Amino acid sequence: MRRYEVIFIIRPDAGEEETAKIITQMEGVVTGAGGKIEKVERVGRRRLAYRVSRYWEGFYVLFAFEGTGDTVKEFERRLKVADPVIKFLSVRVDEDQKRAAKFKAFRAKQEARRPKSRPPAPPPAPAAAPATPEATQG
Repeated sequence: MRRYEVIFIIRPDAGEEETAKIITQMEGVVTGAGGKIEKVERVGRRRLAYRVSRYWEGFYVLFAFEGTGDTVKEFERRLKVADPVIKFLSVRVDEDQKRAAKFKAFRAKQEARRPKSRPPAPPPAPAAAPATPEATQG
């Protein structure tokens, strides 16, 4: 199974019950298709970058789950027909996580190969000027 993140925006005038209903419906889509929900995060009401369907604000919801391509297709189909949803985006994140883990392992290997540097030597103490009788008569 692959990991996906889907973020969708619900119109701001939708009620709390309607938002909760959509979220539970989407959870049912994932679990019904044999997927596993990792995280459901209600990001909250945010200002949009540009006007979408005459709205300048929206309620953001982030889903992170494991599933197949069919799970994502059904998820997107349900989001398209839901009236309160004004925008959504689906991203497959398992490839990015593999790439990040590979890069992290490479960096650790490079760091282990690099010779350990010695700490810098402390700066020399300033030399004391000899006291002359002329300097003290002042």
